[in-house]
Amino acid sequence: MKIRFGYELVYNCPQPVPMILMLQVHPSRLPDLLVPDALVTDPVVPLDTYLDGFGNRCTRILAPAGSMRLTSDALIQDSGLPEPEFTHAQEHPVESLPHEALVYLLGSRYCETERLMDEAWRLFGGMTPGWGRVQAVCDFANQHVCFGYHFARPTKTAAEAYAERQGVCRDFAHLAITLLRCLNIPARYCTGYLGDIAVPVADAPMDFAGWLEAYIGGAWHTFDPRNNARRIGRILIARGRDAADVAISTAFGPNYLQVFRVWTDEVKE
Repeated sequence: MKIRFGYELVYNCPQPVPMILMLQVHPSRLPDLLVPDALVTDPVVPLDTYLDGFGNRCTRILAPAGSMRLTSDALIQDSGLPEPEFTHAQEHPVESLPHEALVYLLGSRYCETERLMDEAWRLFGGMTPGWGRVQAVCDFANQHVCFGYHFARPTKTAAEAYAERQGVCRDFAHLAITLLRCLNIPARYCTGYLGDIAVPVADAPMDFAGWLEAYIGGAWHTFDPRNNARRIGRILIARGRDAADVAISTAFGPNYLQVFRVWTDEVKE
């Protein structure tokens, strides 16, 4: 399967503003690209690219005063198969986890483990450890939180989403990630593209998506508390401790987002 994906963002800055952008497909998917995921700016400005501490592709720019358009239009090869399940995958004792997974047990900006620790063990402590318990946490987040774009708030934390029972995909992911970490299961936040492939088309503009990966059975596995289904055509952009690590843009000065468009479409042969 081939998937066309991309975005158009238009910012207006009253003065030159340094920015860090995290918009390009994750390095793990580079071999699948058929048309490069190239960031194009209008007006043209120098691009300084690097990998951050989580292995994500980042681009530094100095946005000029006035209007600036950022866009990309790429093509990627995908298996066309739903994400696999590994129902026999087991949890790991903390002492046997790889060093690089330990950071994903800790609390972070949006994932306050200390505030949800008692609830996590009350709800899931009696369950058999493993894939089924991870899925049960995602089932809970999916059913506990009511989805709505008007519930979005950039400062909302997992504990607040739990209390308010409202949010967007990042809030579903933050809640599930926090509960998993409380249970000593490493979990990390992911952002990227998720088109309406082999599912009913959503009656809302396309957006970037948020989900999670949990470390069980010796590997990282994708779970999606918002959609709570094994999906086709997920395209990873970045991973981190929570949404703070994977913002599509971080600006160091005043700026106004005037246009926001995202597309992810299967290309019919």
